[in-house]
Amino acid sequence: MNDLAILHRPVPPNDDDPGSDAAVRSTGIGSLEIGMQAMQELVEALHGDLGVPFEKAVGTILRTRGRLIVSGIGKSGHIGRKLAATLASTGTLAFFVHPGEASHGDLGMIARDDTVLALSWSGETSELGDLIAFTRRFSIPLIAMTWNPASTLGRAADVLLALPRVRESCPHDLAPTSSSLIQLAMGDALAVALLARRGFTSSNFRTFHPGGNLAARLKTVGQLMHTGDEIPLVGSGTLMRDVLLAIAGRRFGCVGVVDESGMLVGVVTDGDLRRHIGSELLAMPVEDVMTENPLVVDPSLLASAALETMNRCRVTALFAVENGRPAGILHVHDLLRAGIV
Repeated sequence: MNDLAILHRPVPPNDDDPGSDAAVRSTGIGSLEIGMQAMQELVEALHGDLGVPFEKAVGTILRTRGRLIVSGIGKSGHIGRKLAATLASTGTLAFFVHPGEASHGDLGMIARDDTVLALSWSGETSELGDLIAFTRRFSIPLIAMTWNPASTLGRAADVLLALPRVRESCPHDLAPTSSSLIQLAMGDALAVALLARRGFTSSNFRTFHPGGNLAARLKTVGQLMHTGDEIPLVGSGTLMRDVLLAIAGRRFGCVGVVDESGMLVGVVTDGDLRRHIGSELLAMPVEDVMTENPLVVDPSLLASAALETMNRCRVTALFAVENGRPAGILHVHDLLRAGIV
């Protein structure tokens, strides 16, 4: 049977073999276990000889006045594209250049102030040759990610990230699997280290991720809360008959209590009402019923964190305060509508 026939040969299920499904599952688990071992070898390498080059790579990128150019081909190219995207979204100006296209004019996209990060598992990828030569000609810093320090790429690099030579989870030890995994992990480690050194915040992250579910998770309380006349508030000394009207006139199920200076001093919730139910409730002043020192949040808090607080404390609404004064109110329904779950 020729190679093409193998690619298109269907393998029918063997219903007479009760162990066939277990064998498939066992193969998958074995692949994951080999990948986990490869990751552990990478961690040990970072604790050892790889640690200093890793720090040097981060420092080189941080000092780069231009862009970080990521390049690679094949599976390394796919990893490189993902790495460039991750870096660009976390504060490092980065983009991917295909080495083949670089040899046909795209080298002009690379400037003297840039740094190049080249990925090649073997370090002997011929398509990277022109890119490597270009960095040497114009003294552009070159960071290499390869398992082979003695390779063409490894010897040319200013910073060598020599990855451990791990076993592929492919049964023939050929298809890039574990090697791709640790390339990806090393790239993520670089991105996270750079993110931390730059002081990149969740607010910065939101700037580069304006759409999708991730954007919803990065919204703040201030972006979702109700403000102005929508905030259910009563003043100190208000009788409970008027407090009940204030609660009924809003849909939040609670009301905030402010003193003469506008400071939030308490809240009245349905729980407070249940605890004080009786014939005298309507004539009681709000101070006798309210919960003092209520749970509040800052408008700058991530809405996802506010939801976690609501779930933990079993409340459905939170007042947002600035300098002790109510700036808004956030209800759990606001979070659900925004897609924050």
